[in-house]
Amino acid sequence: MIKLMKYELRKTWFTKLILLGITAVAEIIYLVGLYTDREGTMSAGITLLFVLAIGGLLVIGLESVLVLHRDMNTKQGYMLFMTPNSCYKILGAKVLECGISILLTGAFFFALGLLDLSLLFARQGMLNTLWQQIQSFLSSLTIYGRPLVINVSTISALCFSILTGWISTITTAYLADVISSSLLNGRKFNGLISFLLFVALSWGFSELNTLVTHGITDTVTMLWIYGVFELVIATVMYFVTAHLMDKYLSV
Repeated sequence: MIKLMKYELRKTWFTKLILLGITAVAEIIYLVGLYTDREGTMSAGITLLFVLAIGGLLVIGLESVLVLHRDMNTKQGYMLFMTPNSCYKILGAKVLECGISILLTGAFFFALGLLDLSLLFARQGMLNTLWQQIQSFLSSLTIYGRPLVINVSTISALCFSILTGWISTITTAYLADVISSSLLNGRKFNGLISFLLFVALSWGFSELNTLVTHGITDTVTMLWIYGVFELVIATVMYFVTAHLMDKYLSV
């Protein structure tokens, strides 16, 4: 499994390196603006960093799906299915590599954002009030209409629900793509059909999750239940996708 995960990482490392390079440029822009008192430059850096944080997670998830698509539809990629590894193991390596990449990317941008805020407040001589300012901002936020109380339990539950939500979305996209490359292969509009299937499944799972968490007043409990539900969905999507791969794509 480790070797397969390393193999998956080698397929996506260049994109991650580009993302890291652009982030470095954005950080330099921010720091130049901060230490030269140029608000426009600093704002540009902040905006770019924010876009990279959101876009980076999207790119990592999308590229993972595209890599799977290439593996199933190109001769070079299809060689992977001729190795003595089961489709369950191959797909599991893809899911784990993508999940770990998303987790590390999210943690990286969170830490970078916290560092940049610290530098900004230190520059203004207000470092001691940083945590109060963050708490004041976060206290105004809500999740599904519920107030967000910041503590270790809430942060843990929030991170878990976000991570499992991403993995659930990606495994659902895997399933749609495998259906396109196996059951619908060669048929007209197979790409559109698989995309519509992905949208329909994602919407349906979202509605089910809303029903499951309906009536729960405690935010932390709601987040944990949401995350567990998404994890269950991701597991089901994984096994269904791997089964289809094993039946239609393995050699």
